[in-house]
Amino acid sequence: MAVLATLGIFLVFVLAAPAQLLNLAFGVWFTQLFVFLGGGWFVLRATGREPARYTGLSQGTPRMAAFGFALGLANFAGIVAPLQYVAQKLLPKGWQDYDVAGLFTGQTPLELVLIGAGVGLFAPLCEEFFFRGVFFQGLKGRGGPPWRALVTSAVIFSAFHFDRMGFLARVELGLLFGWLLLRTGSLWPGVLAHAANNLVSLALFFGARSAAGEVPAAATDATSRGEGLGVVVLTVGGCAALMALVAAAERFPSLLGGPSRPEREREAAEPPVYLEPPTRLVRLAFPWMMAAVLSLAVYVGVDPLGVQLSQIDWDLKLKPVPENAPDALHAERNALHELRVRAHRGEAPLEEYARERLRQSRHPRDAKP
Repeated sequence: MAVLATLGIFLVFVLAAPAQLLNLAFGVWFTQLFVFLGGGWFVLRATGREPARYTGLSQGTPRMAAFGFALGLANFAGIVAPLQYVAQKLLPKGWQDYDVAGLFTGQTPLELVLIGAGVGLFAPLCEEFFFRGVFFQGLKGRGGPPWRALVTSAVIFSAFHFDRMGFLARVELGLLFGWLLLRTGSLWPGVLAHAANNLVSLALFFGARSAAGEVPAAATDATSRGEGLGVVVLTVGGCAALMALVAAAERFPSLLGGPSRPEREREAAEPPVYLEPPTRLVRLAFPWMMAAVLSLAVYVGVDPLGVQLSQIDWDLKLKPVPENAPDALHAERNALHELRVRAHRGEAPLEEYARERLRQSRHPRDAKP
């Protein structure tokens, strides 16, 4: 049932992808709410489960949640950051499927806030609800060693992000979040660890982007040479923090919800699952489907300019500007993003933005490093 549910969620995830093409800020919230949270809720109710209890949302204490947040910060520094750094150095550049910078270019201040809140706060809750609370719990429910469900759910979690460069790092994150649920019986430590990872990633990205605007181009090589040393220092500090947190959990078991449950209890199979009758399934799905359709209709009605701009962006795709491209080319691309924001506010004609984007999409220098 967990596997079938995940296949269904994947199909809905693909079908909901156009929402992010309409508007990224709207699409992030739409996908998290209606695909992962709504889809997971429907699966649990359709199989007679109580969502909050089954996923561990009704369990936990503030101390456990705070420990999860601290663990997420230390794990980012000690494990995730070095894994990402090594992947970027060893793997082909064409494997960079996740363009973080592209998420925030051409967005209004309100959209930036919505994207940041969606990625940093709402996504951890919704993704943990489905991938750990539904999928991992469902796999574990068959009985046997829980590590098999832990590894499988971590791999699928990472695969859903469609990012080859960050695949291994997200597998490690999935293992950490699943272990926290397995160890504590609560979803909240994993949610807070997930939020810590995403928030520090956002903070570092915006910090680096702000610094890049102030650093002269001639200093780029020196900055690049200092990255390796910075990652080493970050790794050592993060691993030291991880060891300190593990030692604290051994001394204060309440940080992880008390002593670990007996192995036989953790490996016990759950009772068989039965689907609700078809009429009941329709009644369960109908409110979520109507809310999704209405939210799309409201967005299209409220932000027609955003819909038209997204259509222009879709029709006129741009090649990324290489980091070592001439400054004039970077300035040209930044001016296009600023023009998009002005057009979205109604301060510039859509035709002007479309002409400039068309020109840059045909720019011969775009294809050159």
